[in-house]
Amino acid sequence: MLEHLKHILQPIKRWLAGLSFRTGVIVLSSCVVFYLLSFVALVLPVSATLKGVLWFVLFGCAKTTQYGGLLILGFTLLNELERRISKEKR
Repeated sequence: MLEHLKHILQPIKRWLAGLSFRTGVIVLSSCVVFYLLSFVALVLPVSATLKGVLWFVLFGCAKTTQYGGLLILGFTLLNELERRISKEKR
């Protein structure tokens, strides 16, 4: 079971390693845009049902980009820290 999980997570780890700090910042910036849009949608002159759907979708996008950006930044900073520690040991 654990070996199967490692097999699944290995491509994700390689993909995250290819992303840069700048990518993480851009994703986090888009998070702010989605938060703003989700609350601006509440003042639109449309039905309450549509407001709820818009808020749900946009707020979900905001949360997704927030956690995705934090994941990218954390992974990037962790790799940089490991690189500096291994460089000091040499």
